[in-house]
Amino acid sequence: MTLDAKTLEQIAATTLEHYQQSAEGFREGTRDHDVSQNIAALLRHIQGSAPFTLLDFGCGPGRDLQTFTRLGHVAVGLDGTERFTQMARQDSGCEVWHQDFLKLELPAEHFDGIFANASLFHVPTQELEQVLGKLHATLKPGGVLLSSNPRGDNQEGWNGQRYGAYHDLENWRAMLTKAGFVELEHYYRPPGLPRDQQPWLVSVWRKITA
Repeated sequence: MTLDAKTLEQIAATTLEHYQQSAEGFREGTRDHDVSQNIAALLRHIQGSAPFTLLDFGCGPGRDLQTFTRLGHVAVGLDGTERFTQMARQDSGCEVWHQDFLKLELPAEHFDGIFANASLFHVPTQELEQVLGKLHATLKPGGVLLSSNPRGDNQEGWNGQRYGAYHDLENWRAMLTKAGFVELEHYYRPPGLPRDQQPWLVSVWRKITA
């Protein structure tokens, strides 16, 4: 089923309003989440010399912006929730852009890496190609994208007031490859648990240029 423009607007507005209303609780609830495994995976695949210029795509309240800054990198945040962008600027001191994921305006070949931690799954599947295209274009040649998404069997829809698309590795791999990326690695999280207790699929990709 194709989602029309009005439906896409409703999906974005409802999901963002959920985060807007729950911003304080979300910040407190995720403040101590350990995503160091994902941060390390992104950074080790970026070629060249640090410091790197990084886009935290779906930065939320700015937790990971603070980490990237402490590590000496130049981090820029992007989020569609206005309250999150305010929190992220205040808590991290970084530049943070307020942009709807479906209406991105990004500079060309600007970033060494993109950290999309628990964000791209909010993009409806039919819109993923254009969103990935814009992320591809904003990476420098050979730049790296890390995505971490709750995995599933390629279904999408509402989970309360949040819309999500839940891909398996095969489907996600096909979409990223079509968008001009080559896979570097993937793994499941949290580490050290049986697969049925690892709901997160993490994958790392390099931008291919013609």
